[in-house]
Amino acid sequence: AIDPSHIGLSDFGRPGNYFERQIKRWTDQYRASETRSIDAMESLMQWLSQEMPEDDGQSALIHGDYRLDNLIMTPDNTRIQAVIDWELSTLGHPLADLAYFCMCLRMPHHEQIRGLAGVERSTLGIPPEADMIRQYCALRGIPPISHWPFYLAFSFFRLAAICQGVLKRALEGNASSEQAHQVGALTPLLAELGLDIAMNGEE
Repeated sequence: AIDPSHIGLSDFGRPGNYFERQIKRWTDQYRASETRSIDAMESLMQWLSQEMPEDDGQSALIHGDYRLDNLIMTPDNTRIQAVIDWELSTLGHPLADLAYFCMCLRMPHHEQIRGLAGVERSTLGIPPEADMIRQYCALRGIPPISHWPFYLAFSFFRLAAICQGVLKRALEGNASSEQAHQVGALTPLLAELGLDIAMNGEE
């Protein structure tokens, strides 16, 4: 996690209460772009509001879209050379980026969203989620993460809300991608995946 005060970015965003603010923001965005009622999304939003952990005061520079697609690796794929696409970066809770990265491990391999669920990740040099989390905690010198299902479920909710916005723009003729309708159609699936984590925990 990058301390914003060490790199002159203390005023890059609002510190504190990141998840509370994000849940409100993306709920409002989802409502503004809603085209039909999705039961899983309704249940997921309610669960997130009820189960949100108390703010622990952590604040860091977060990427906002931290995933494999936005990493440039060394030729042997053993180290990250650069992280690209910082347009969603802000000050926020560092676990948001970790959970968003781990989300891809639980998403199915899809034409629009290239998840890694069901893929033999060990052959690609991608460790299990639990190993990633343990190493993350060790590198930061922090205790094991509490409320991990919340952070994962939040990531699915946020992406579902983003996809719904893509669909709304496509229906209005303002899509920026030819695949906008297909991306927007993923909203129910993402909501269901997030709700499954919320109801059943990490596994």
